[in-house]
Amino acid sequence: MKKIDLKKELKQLYRPSAKEVVQVDVPAFRFLMVDGKGDPNASLAYAQAVEALFSVSYTAKFMLKKGPAQIDYAVMPLEGLWWADDLSAFVADDRANWKWTMMIMQPHFVATEVIDAAIAAVRSRKPLPGLDRLRLEEFSEGRCAQVLHVGPFTEEGPTIERLHAFINARSGLAGKHHEIYLSDIRRADPAKWKTIIRQPMQ
Repeated sequence: MKKIDLKKELKQLYRPSAKEVVQVDVPAFRFLMVDGKGDPNASLAYAQAVEALFSVSYTAKFMLKKGPAQIDYAVMPLEGLWWADDLSAFVADDRANWKWTMMIMQPHFVATEVIDAAIAAVRSRKPLPGLDRLRLEEFSEGRCAQVLHVGPFTEEGPTIERLHAFINARSGLAGKHHEIYLSDIRRADPAKWKTIIRQPMQ
């Protein structure tokens, strides 16, 4: 059974360089999503959202692998959209007023019925609070710029400045700040964490 890895197939979107900012065109993909607000390091809702996203994504994966289709694939990484009604909340690191959408992309061959069955299966095993906030939605960003940040989240500032300078020299910022978490932060050394920083352009 061949294992499908969309990160490899979409390497222009999921394997950027840390050396240079690049422009990409991001088509529409389907995501499992959960919305929330508050400091991700202290928010129970954030932890519940991430738990629900991974639980359903892995359950759907094993349903397809063990089912008639026998499709095996790598679960995509956790991604986050970040914003605030007042952008000074970011400058001041006022995390209590941060808003977020956490999400995991679902491959095109994972039918809505499979996601529904995965949610029901997870709920039957353990009624996770985040399950009721899940939704499956198509999301398209279009023209974006992105770069890989290596290191802790607290040191993203210079990387984000490089990204914004690249965009502002060509057009202007649009949409929401987007991060894609390639590392398992529970196990990896923070100095080696890999995070894609993506920003839509006008």
